[in-house]
Amino acid sequence: MTRVVAQGTFDLLHPGHVHYLSDAATYGDELHVIVARSGNVTHKDPPILCDRQRRDMVAALDVVDEARLGHESDIFVPIEEIGPDVIVLGYDQHHDEEAIAGALAERGIDCRVERASGREKRYEDELLSTGAIVDRVLDERCDPSE
Repeated sequence: MTRVVAQGTFDLLHPGHVHYLSDAATYGDELHVIVARSGNVTHKDPPILCDRQRRDMVAALDVVDEARLGHESDIFVPIEEIGPDVIVLGYDQHHDEEAIAGALAERGIDCRVERASGREKRYEDELLSTGAIVDRVLDERCDPSE
């Protein structure tokens, strides 16, 4: 059985997330997803939704066999616990494949690192990022006079 790990923030689930996880699932038989804790998200604005809600939403997707929150201080702890054969990074995630592979090797974790494909818009007003969703909500729902 081939175990796959995908990871991310997964704030405000959208078609880009679904594509990423569906693509990641094709790399093996079992898909485990690590949802970043809010306190560990430092490369972008903090998530809007709480940790547990984001984890529960990811777990509800049919392609996901198990979803768990990341470790509070060491991102590799859940990977050691899962023991994956493959880690699939999102196509636009900021992670460097070689750096991840090197850190895995240092810890004695034998798995390969892949990058998921991107997803193109299927129609003009489709939103494929949390930032785009938040921007649209602010544009359409906020009264500038307040």
